[in-house]
Amino acid sequence: MSTEPSLDAVPPPGCPAHAGQDRPAPSGVPLYGAAFADDPAAVYAELRALGPVAPVLVAEDVEASLVVSYEAALQLLRSPETFSKDPRRWKAVLDGRIPPTHPVMPMMGYRPNALFTDGEEHARFRSAISDSLDRVDPIELREYVRRAADTLIDGFGPDGKTDLRREYALVVPLLVFMEMFGCPSAIAEKLVRGMSGIFDVVDAEKSNALLLEGMVELVALKRAQPGADVTSWLMAHPADLTDEEMVHQLVVLMGAGTEPQQNLISNSLRLLLSDDRFAGDLSGGSMPIEDALDEVLWSDPPMANYGVHFPVRDVDLHGVRLREGEPVVVSFAAANTDPALTTDHRAGNRAHLAWSAGPHTCPAKDGARLIATVAIERLLDRLPDIELAVPAERLRWRPGPFHRALAELPVVYPPLTVVRPAPRAPQTAPTTAPPSATPEPQLGESPWQNSPAPTSSTPRGATSTVRTSDSAPEARRRWWHSLAVWRHGR
Repeated sequence: MSTEPSLDAVPPPGCPAHAGQDRPAPSGVPLYGAAFADDPAAVYAELRALGPVAPVLVAEDVEASLVVSYEAALQLLRSPETFSKDPRRWKAVLDGRIPPTHPVMPMMGYRPNALFTDGEEHARFRSAISDSLDRVDPIELREYVRRAADTLIDGFGPDGKTDLRREYALVVPLLVFMEMFGCPSAIAEKLVRGMSGIFDVVDAEKSNALLLEGMVELVALKRAQPGADVTSWLMAHPADLTDEEMVHQLVVLMGAGTEPQQNLISNSLRLLLSDDRFAGDLSGGSMPIEDALDEVLWSDPPMANYGVHFPVRDVDLHGVRLREGEPVVVSFAAANTDPALTTDHRAGNRAHLAWSAGPHTCPAKDGARLIATVAIERLLDRLPDIELAVPAERLRWRPGPFHRALAELPVVYPPLTVVRPAPRAPQTAPTTAPPSATPEPQLGESPWQNSPAPTSSTPRGATSTVRTSDSAPEARRRWWHSLAVWRHGR
């Protein structure tokens, strides 16, 4: 008879057999609250003193082990035979200590998708996701991000000030998601509200219900009206996903493509606007935006602590005993800043763990980087004299154990003059555009080509545009100011 625990049976909360009256109170270093959000580096240093893997509290009553060593994290991520992604192994859930309604469950509990499965099941889900994402043309994606960015900048540009996190970094990924997934704005609003709630671990049960409600609506819409979008391509994939599986693949895709994406944009803009290392020149062909992205992915990754795994048996990881079925969280932020790493050279160095590693490496990392790059490029090109409205050290961070997320990013800049096209005169008779005239797609219209999924012999499109070097800017001027002048011939 198999000794493996059942992955389906979950005793109800409060089961008498698992009342746990004599269990000690949960212990560990808290990863929640304002103190952790304000200075996570100090917490990681405290944890490193305890070893490569240390006990933490993800919530007041949720214990876990946090991997803070780069080498240990890499070993764990590349050992799926020992460390499972399937939360149905979680002993505290199986014995009723953590109920299905707990606020951490939307982020740590089981879903039938590529993030929380192993082996053949994971391979099936991942192939559907990867093949569908590969059908998005990177050139068209770049152009859509540019147009979405221009629309937003035209809106707040004349004001001379804005909160870039709320008015820009949050909205660009949403517009891209709506476009890529064929998602109407009414559904997208539900999805964003739900996703933000589960990342913040605030009213998570209600947030998760709202998220699932929106996803069910999107799947039903695309079953009835398929189009040239990722949702429809997932449905048509040979993996033959059920509606429930569709919902949960979309959850993981939106989870990766909105909240972490806005954090990558916000954190990179914060760095560019506050760190003198990124105010230098373009001589020698350097690419400061790419350098800033690399720096953020190393030091302030959008998902700071995640990659939850469950040992399939009691096991030692770098001398630390980990128990079967107890959650092990990977601190991508702590691992990336591990003092044991032998190099401080991060520009162009992509060996960080911000996208995870092993079989669960993020399949959308190239697209995510492209979106962030174009969004930042366009903002700095349109508003070259932009500055933080407050000192960087006074910026507030959103509490939460999983993400590294600014609460705000206030900026000031010379008001932008936006020239809007004059309204067209009413026409007395319909006219037909010449065959060569192709109107530019508007936000919400899909420009994606419904082409076959690429094969291994199909060369991938470029995911970024190489900049030519320019002459050094004037002293104390940010490099993007000179670049904007050069681009616009001023």
